[in-house]
Amino acid sequence: MEKETKKVTKKREIQGVVTSNKMEKTVKVEVGTSERHPQYQKIVKRKKVFLAHTNEVLEIGDVVTIRESRPLSKKVKWIVVNKK
Repeated sequence: MEKETKKVTKKREIQGVVTSNKMEKTVKVEVGTSERHPQYQKIVKRKKVFLAHTNEVLEIGDVVTIRESRPLSKKVKWIVVNKK
């Protein structure tokens, strides 16, 4: 009798702001972070843009949580989990 093993992976979840909703079932989410510069010790703000899949209608400025998923297209690799 063989044991079945399930592979459980923890998907990343991050919060961001919707910056574009012009595509069908896809939104552009901007995620802002701040980190300390290694040499000058100044706080530096960074931002990154992700394309996320969604079935609900979202407006620009909505705060959403996105989660990693399998690739849905060439650039879309995130899904919208919930809207705040």
